[in-house]
Amino acid sequence: MRKRSHRLRAVHAVTAAAVLAVAGCDAAGAGVSGDRDAGAGAAPSASPPLWDTHPDSVAAVGDSITRGFDACMVLTDCPEVSWATGSDAGVDSLAVRLLGVTGAAQRSWNEAVTGSRMADLRGQMSRAVLHRPELVTVMAGANDACRDSTGQMTSVADFRRQFQSAMDALRQALPKTEVYVSSVPNLKRLWSEGRTNALGKQVWKLGICPSMLGDADALDPAATRRRETVQARVVEYNKVLAEVCAKDRRCRFDKNAVFDYEFDTKQLSHWDWFHPSRNGQARLAEIAYRTVTARNP
Repeated sequence: MRKRSHRLRAVHAVTAAAVLAVAGCDAAGAGVSGDRDAGAGAAPSASPPLWDTHPDSVAAVGDSITRGFDACMVLTDCPEVSWATGSDAGVDSLAVRLLGVTGAAQRSWNEAVTGSRMADLRGQMSRAVLHRPELVTVMAGANDACRDSTGQMTSVADFRRQFQSAMDALRQALPKTEVYVSSVPNLKRLWSEGRTNALGKQVWKLGICPSMLGDADALDPAATRRRETVQARVVEYNKVLAEVCAKDRRCRFDKNAVFDYEFDTKQLSHWDWFHPSRNGQARLAEIAYRTVTARNP
């Protein structure tokens, strides 16, 4: 009996130990599993998005297009119709779309300079950062291709170095500011559309973008090669803009939307048949707004 009783006590002890062991494992497992489940079920910590689709202030840099040159009267800047920061209701600029009329008047700045090229962009960017904008718009490069001859066009290597330098100036001062970069417009389309107007061709003879628009009616091989050389350079410029912008998580390139836009003479200034009219400025504003506010550009 004692042996049997001893054996029963031993069995009970082993059984109890096993139960406790299993319970202990289950308890520990439940604790770990519970922690994992809690971690999996809990909402992840909200980190701020890299791109704010509605920035609260805008600064613009670039050339005569952003200054609204020849959109209101001949040989005159007209920043109130600028696609980026203008106040004109017919244009409905990017700043007005993002900030409203009052907000745009108080929190948008136009640092673009008529006639400037990419080499000038760093200086403009340095002035823009003084406003501490949440968004900077960039439209530059047309004047780098619009020279007296194709040989005078800015080289692709210099264009890249100058644009990168401007971006570096911004990032050194404002690492979190967003940047919208417009592609360089299609200069060959500008030639093909504008040359249909006799007045436009006469105005071009005054020296507007000679590398592309000079001898507008000439279709000989030399003229064709000249225009193709300019067009190829613009394509290379846009590739540079895309590549430099792609390295910056807070930069958005328009994916050639401006270059690809099929404008006609309604979008051209009837003072020079080169710069955007009010209608053209409005189209640029639309493209910019779509890019800036897209959730997945």
